[in-house]
Amino acid sequence: MATDIVIAQTTIDDEESARELARGAVEARLAACAHIDAPFTAVYRWKGKVETATEWRISYKTTRDQLPALGAWVGQEHSYDVPEWIVLAVEGGSDSYLEWVAEETAPE
Repeated sequence: MATDIVIAQTTIDDEESARELARGAVEARLAACAHIDAPFTAVYRWKGKVETATEWRISYKTTRDQLPALGAWVGQEHSYDVPEWIVLAVEGGSDSYLEWVAEETAPE
C-alpha cells in the first residue's frame, strides 16, 4: 500500500551542518523529523577523479506535497555544488506514524 509519505535524503561533510539542515527543515515544517546517520565514508567520482570523504546522511520524513519545497530549501541551504537528493517511497507503516508525519508537515 503506497502512502503520501516519503523519505528524502541528502549528505553533507560535517556534523554541525547536518544538524542545521535537519533542524531548519523541521522548524520550517518541511519535514516532520530528520535523522542524522553517524559519519560514514563516501567514495565517489567528482570532476574526473575518485574522491573519498567523511559525510553524514540526513533522512527527512515528509509528504509528497512538501517535497518540492523541501528540495528547494535543501538546495538553497546546502554547501555542495551538487548535493545528493534522493527520494524513497514509503510503501506502508503504522497509521498513527504516517498521520503524525502528515500533521507535522501540514501548512499552518
